[in-house]
Amino acid sequence: MGLKVIGAGFGRTGTNTLKVALEMLGLGPCYHMYEVIQRPAHIDIWYKAARGELPDWEVLFEGFNSGVDWPVSRFWRELSETYPAAKIILSERDPEAWHKSIDKTIFETWRAKDVPEDYAALRRMTQALIKDGVFGGDIEDKDRVIEIYKQNGADARAAFGPERLLVFDPGEGWPPLCAFLGVPEPGEPFPHTNTTKDFLSRRPADE
Repeated sequence: MGLKVIGAGFGRTGTNTLKVALEMLGLGPCYHMYEVIQRPAHIDIWYKAARGELPDWEVLFEGFNSGVDWPVSRFWRELSETYPAAKIILSERDPEAWHKSIDKTIFETWRAKDVPEDYAALRRMTQALIKDGVFGGDIEDKDRVIEIYKQNGADARAAFGPERLLVFDPGEGWPPLCAFLGVPEPGEPFPHTNTTKDFLSRRPADE
């Protein structure tokens, strides 16, 4: 099958909304961090990837047509070479709004001192893959975190031309996404999911 769409955008840029939208357009199943949570065996695979032991992408993504969010977006460069025909979508939002969202959600899960035992492996993986691998272990320097976010977007823009890359704000809805993918716009409203409130409601109770 192989990935037809690869997300290059960081978490908290509307990646779950994009996942749902791609699935509505027939480009699912779409791999997302939620898929990792539902597949405990994948947690160790991604932890090893964070430490330089990359998996067999074809085996890992068997059955999936697309992938967005971390951990996929951590490896958009490698995946774009593995799947040279895949379209790349860089989901973005205002940097200040993005930082406010990620600071209250993902970063807070890393700040918690005590976590449930069944969540420990997932947190270890996300810390290795994202906190250390993307942000160099420092999530408290706001300006630096935002600069890393901006640099990711600049790198993706430099790597691909407009025929392969869509810079997408989920607030734009169906028109740019469907035009880029060459599919008709559905009659259903564009989805909007996983707000900060939604994210916090799913955190382990004792965090």
